[in-house]
Amino acid sequence: MVDSAVNGHVRKRLGRTGLKVSGISLGLWTLGGPNWNEGQPIGWADVDEAQAVAAVERGLELGCNHFDTADVYGNGRSEQRLGRVLGARRKDVVIATKVGWFQGTAEHCFQPLHIRHQLEQSLANLRTDYLDIYYFHHTEFGPWRDEAVEVMRRLKEEGKIRFIGQSGYEVDALCEMIELLDPDVVQSRAHIMDTRMIESGSRLTRMMAERDIGFVAFSPLAQGLLLNKYRPEAPPSFGAGDNRGGSSWFTAGFLARLAPVMERVEQRFGGGIESLLRVSLQYLLAHPAVSCVIPGFRNVKQVELDLAPADKPLDREDVAWIGAQFKDLKMN
Repeated sequence: MVDSAVNGHVRKRLGRTGLKVSGISLGLWTLGGPNWNEGQPIGWADVDEAQAVAAVERGLELGCNHFDTADVYGNGRSEQRLGRVLGARRKDVVIATKVGWFQGTAEHCFQPLHIRHQLEQSLANLRTDYLDIYYFHHTEFGPWRDEAVEVMRRLKEEGKIRFIGQSGYEVDALCEMIELLDPDVVQSRAHIMDTRMIESGSRLTRMMAERDIGFVAFSPLAQGLLLNKYRPEAPPSFGAGDNRGGSSWFTAGFLARLAPVMERVEQRFGGGIESLLRVSLQYLLAHPAVSCVIPGFRNVKQVELDLAPADKPLDREDVAWIGAQFKDLKMN
């Protein structure tokens, strides 16, 4: 549901939280730079801190009011950079962060003491005394699920967090956590090639609708694939600590399947990154289940491009056409 617009930037209601967030909000994973977790690359190579920080500032200027980060993004660097930029403007924005992948010296990321420790560290990094949304970053709780749920509820009662979020990657696991945790917000991957979380009439979308749970879509550009940046004849290579390095989506084989689809999209909507951003982001926002999308960025120009299509929705015919073009590339 559209509530208002600021500087032309559409604001939408984030489920029962009542928060009005930018339909196109910003994800701050890239702000953490290159990183590893348990030996696996989980970051983004070649991120310039000064440019990334300036990009957050530009997002604020353009009316974006919702920023999504996590403790593991650069092991605190993303949170710290956001905190430095916001300063006294913290009260004007919605801050979301997560716990669950940075283990530190704990036996498990979801041990109650570790959750509390990570929350306090996130608050310090972000230079605030409360979080608007605090997510469990995934659904792999091990033996700690019930205790983790209890401590999250206590944190909300204590006023440390306003709303509880659950992030995840599998439909069934998210549905199970909705039953147990009853989160205020759910977050998961969604883009044109992966609409499992937002399909109309699915168990997950029904549960979210019944409970008025907001849904935040991350990776709406499929890590740049939907911007037609990569060619099958010259598949990309990524630097150390970049999570895309081992993905089959960036191989010559997959890019060869994607290329003709992207060509048809460009023929219909026009070439150039501006048109492709509009297609990718507004396609998701056309789904009733989606409250907002959180594309990433590296610099000021990318933030400006990300936010430009905020007031340029697609009509039903365009949405149906786009879905049909990608049907053979969709994940099941």
